[in-house]
Amino acid sequence: MVNHSVIEKLTLEQIMSERFSRYSKSIIQERALPDVRDGLKPVQRRILYAMNKDGNTYDKGFRKSAKSVGNVMGNFHPHGDSSIYEALVRMSQEWKIREPLIEMHGNNGSMDGDPAAAMRYTEARLSKIASEMLRDIDKDTVDWVPNFDDTENEPTVLPSRFPNLLVNGATGISSGYATEIPPHNLSEVLDALIYLQKHSDATLDDLMQFIKGPDFPTGGIVQGLDGIKKAYETGRGKIIIRSKTDVEELRGNKTLIRVSELPYEVNKLQLVKQIDEIRINKKIDGIAEVRDESDRNGLSIAIELKRDVDATGILNYLFKNTDLQINYHFNVVAINKMRPERLSLKEILESYLDYQRLIVAKRTKYDLDKAMARQHIVDGLIKALSILDQVIKTIRASDNRKDACNNLISEFDFSEKQADAIVKLQLYRLTNTDVVELQAEKDKLSADILEYNTILNDKNELNKVLTKEFKDIKKAYGNDRLTKIEAEVEELKISKTITVPEEDVVVLVSHDGYLKRSSVRSYKASEVEENGLKEDDYPIFLEQMTTLQHLFMFTNKGNLIYRPVHEITDARWKETGEHISQTIGLADDEEIMKVMSFKTLKETGKFVISTSDGYIKQTEFDKLTPGRNYRSRPAVFEKLKDDSANVVNVDYLEDANANPNVFIASNVGLATCFELDEVSYSGARSTGVRSMDIRDEEQVVDVQLVEQDDKVGMITQRGFYKNMKVDEVPLASRARRGVQVLKSLKKNPHELVDFVKLEKATDSFNPIRVFTNRRRVHDIMPGDHPVNDRQSNGSAVMDVDAEGTPTSMAVLHPEVVANIK
Repeated sequence: MVNHSVIEKLTLEQIMSERFSRYSKSIIQERALPDVRDGLKPVQRRILYAMNKDGNTYDKGFRKSAKSVGNVMGNFHPHGDSSIYEALVRMSQEWKIREPLIEMHGNNGSMDGDPAAAMRYTEARLSKIASEMLRDIDKDTVDWVPNFDDTENEPTVLPSRFPNLLVNGATGISSGYATEIPPHNLSEVLDALIYLQKHSDATLDDLMQFIKGPDFPTGGIVQGLDGIKKAYETGRGKIIIRSKTDVEELRGNKTLIRVSELPYEVNKLQLVKQIDEIRINKKIDGIAEVRDESDRNGLSIAIELKRDVDATGILNYLFKNTDLQINYHFNVVAINKMRPERLSLKEILESYLDYQRLIVAKRTKYDLDKAMARQHIVDGLIKALSILDQVIKTIRASDNRKDACNNLISEFDFSEKQADAIVKLQLYRLTNTDVVELQAEKDKLSADILEYNTILNDKNELNKVLTKEFKDIKKAYGNDRLTKIEAEVEELKISKTITVPEEDVVVLVSHDGYLKRSSVRSYKASEVEENGLKEDDYPIFLEQMTTLQHLFMFTNKGNLIYRPVHEITDARWKETGEHISQTIGLADDEEIMKVMSFKTLKETGKFVISTSDGYIKQTEFDKLTPGRNYRSRPAVFEKLKDDSANVVNVDYLEDANANPNVFIASNVGLATCFELDEVSYSGARSTGVRSMDIRDEEQVVDVQLVEQDDKVGMITQRGFYKNMKVDEVPLASRARRGVQVLKSLKKNPHELVDFVKLEKATDSFNPIRVFTNRRRVHDIMPGDHPVNDRQSNGSAVMDVDAEGTPTSMAVLHPEVVANIK
């Protein structure tokens, strides 16, 4: 007969879906996820069963690991020997397993991530507590299935007389599922089980009176009670695990941070390397040396600090930037009733309790059947001894053993099993003593049978048996908690003094937008003019600062660029530095018009901001503090009403209650003066209030904060300069038209370009630098010019045909350059 193949037409989607489903089910159930009942993956279960079956237990000598691996691979787990050996080694590593199930002689790896020695060199056996995983397995307590080649049977689950899933935890990744279950304290889990047995309606809070949280074999400190509670409630949650550290005082005002416990599964060698790289790269200043001083007495990492440094600050930085502190994410997924499920704490405990009740019931039923079978035999033996002469006579008259059994059954009504036992009875037992022993055995069997029946028929009695066994296990194997639980997650505050070494630097910002910081040594080794800028570029800010200070750069279009000094490009004084457009783009007509430095970002002063279209406002310092995107985008400090308008000045007053006068002038030579209190406070993205009444084609050229006895210096478009007292302009209200401060001319009248408040350095006024539209500069010494009245146009100081038309002016501070140390 010819066999014809049947070809099915299936879509790729159907084929892939069906095949992948089968594959996923296989790796979920047969490889990656633990069973909620015994907390073991198949390879772990097979290792424990095979070693127990082979007699490789705690009360016998060690055997080569290779023998155990070969036994498992040949009989139960037809996969690579490396995966079996890795699973065996992990079950022996006391820094990964809270209660190791394997004892090993030889190198079984280390917390530094070193691999174990090859299996031909190491020896292994089951640990004592592992015997509790396998106890009662020979009493029909678990289901069995054929192994991969049908030559023998293997258990689908181990009796697991303690809750291994919670005690030792689990980690694994499968298709579509992953699990991350932390280890717990054996005593705590058993106490919770005992409580749950008596209080089936127990809440999570009730259970957490016993199970405080994870108990990692490496100790450490767990922070975040809310995360623990959420994980126990939903199967998902996050906690913080922190190393246990102590700060020790050394001679010479030095300190040492001693790390004695690490977070779970942190590689010690990599951690030491992380800390040493921070020291080498000088990410923080203060670590002198880091040493791994671990020995047979325990883990110890020594972080030696330099003299007079903030040990707490450095420790906080290390917590935040190294594995001295890690996040641990619960993902409690296990196989429950043949399906992967995310389980709560109570669900795990309930599933385990149900399983253990079933184990005790099956074991008791096994013991009951065995006791009843023995009782039946004992009854037969007692009866036989009571009619011993007739029994012997019958046996002697029989032809053979089978005939003897048949004769006993027919003549004395013995059962087949009783007759067989009588025939096997040895002559030395035919004494009065043996009758007494048999009667005693019968009495004991009767009592046992009564007890077994009571357990099987009364749930309370079964629970009492289970409770007693839990208490016995706790007494035999319980130990103290290793991990400390802290309710709150500590916020790590890291001072800039820790992350940035304080250093004196010279900071320069140029008119064209270049900025840099140079060491004082580099600055002093060069001429001031050799600043690396282009020929027609010039500094608008030059100051000695520290790397812990802050720089605010205000543009004429109302944008604020912030830079911590330590983030500014470090360059030699003769180098150009970085252009601000490398990180922040500016408009074509936008330029930096004012630069200010601050020691902290917690100043309590205020800014006074003025615009060319006649608006002014006061803004508190904290309204302009930088946001998190300061590196890539500027912040708005002034909202301009018109695209043609500009910010003409930004002043800062340290005293928020200060009330100077506001001196303001327009390009048509009008000026007014009013008190600052008339200007209201408003936020960064506001325009402000009217400062001056200006008409079409007019604009404010500048605004200065002055006192009545101050003087101002003015420059016109024709290159005329004059000094004038502030009190020449009467004090008025805000938003007035103002009075004339230039003499009116019918032909080629003067227009005011800019003015500055004259500042004294010592006995004379600081020089003034005038900038022209040809990128030329002209310096003026105010003391060389008389003080003019309001109707004067001053005197000519510049040849505008040769130097260009003035555009702005600024007060120079030669003492700043001279005072750079």
